[in-house]
Amino acid sequence: MTLNPLANPKGVSLLCELCQKPAFIQCTKCRVTYYCGVEHQKADWMGIHEKICQMLIPLRVPEPFLSSDDERQHRHQQMTHRKKRMIELTRTTGQKLLFEGHHEQAVPAAMQSLRFSIDVYGLSSIELVPSYLILGEASIGLGRLQQAEEYLAQAEWTVLKTPECSSAIKSKLYRNLGLLFAAKGNYDEARHQLANDIYYASEEFGPHDIHTAGGYFHMANVFFRMNRMDVADSLYTEVTNIWHQHLSQLIRWRLKTPATPSGIGPAVEGVQEEEGGLDEAQEAEAIQVLNSIHDMREQLAHQNPLGLANICHTLTMLYYLLNDMDKAREFSRKALLSSETAPPGEDGSLTTISELAKVLDVHPETATTTS
Repeated sequence: MTLNPLANPKGVSLLCELCQKPAFIQCTKCRVTYYCGVEHQKADWMGIHEKICQMLIPLRVPEPFLSSDDERQHRHQQMTHRKKRMIELTRTTGQKLLFEGHHEQAVPAAMQSLRFSIDVYGLSSIELVPSYLILGEASIGLGRLQQAEEYLAQAEWTVLKTPECSSAIKSKLYRNLGLLFAAKGNYDEARHQLANDIYYASEEFGPHDIHTAGGYFHMANVFFRMNRMDVADSLYTEVTNIWHQHLSQLIRWRLKTPATPSGIGPAVEGVQEEEGGLDEAQEAEAIQVLNSIHDMREQLAHQNPLGLANICHTLTMLYYLLNDMDKAREFSRKALLSSETAPPGEDGSLTTISELAKVLDVHPETATTTS
């Protein structure tokens, strides 16, 4: 990362990427991004710019002269497609950073996604709401609750005036409102908002989907803070079971013998698409949520061996899928130990855990970072 001080010609107004104040520094890699100072340049680089630096060039260079309507239409479609890709990338990155606890770094990514969303869809579109929600959640994490309220109010207003708004977006809105009220210590209102989150997520994805599990997890955290451990424990168990089922399916896809498709073309692509997987944000969510449940269960004075075995087995599968074999083996050992100490007749998961442990024993060492 290098700096390029600017001496702007008279009449040329360049604005900072983060605060929109007059800019005096240029990114020397893309030369189309500007900053008011070193602090904002570094913040943007760490948050999102390193990932999209070169992708910004074709979006910000002056448009070439095109003589025909067909050429102009083709360029417009091409630019719109690129901007939509940027929206998806910046939102996923922002959400990933939130799950990792990097709230300050999530802000530049969310601002980029909001900027491109406004450019593509306009100022009042429902497509802007996911970006507002990332900004709202980042503000909650930073303790800037008044700012969070403003972002979430904007999101809520857009949702209310959009009758065709999807249940998925409503779910995310109510989840963020739940987090806001929880941060304020208003647990009754937090539970109400999170109940709405779970309702709309269940309507969109089903009650046992990983998209719905986040609502259960945050609801469990609220009950935990209220010292209602019986309710919190049942919700943590539900979250674990949802992720366990989802990751088990991904494990089955990975371990099955690849089918040999006949012919070429769409049939081959269909086999690849069937396997699916987790995107960056979902990986970060799984790491954050499942490790939180594990740490809570491990610290309980009266441990539930099967509950601990279940979360350890789920983490084993997660890290196996992430190719972090050291952590996979660590949690596999914990899962086996907890299962073996369970009361007789309650170790139904022991066989499944043992089978995955055998797979890990023959798997080559793989070094990756998942933090």
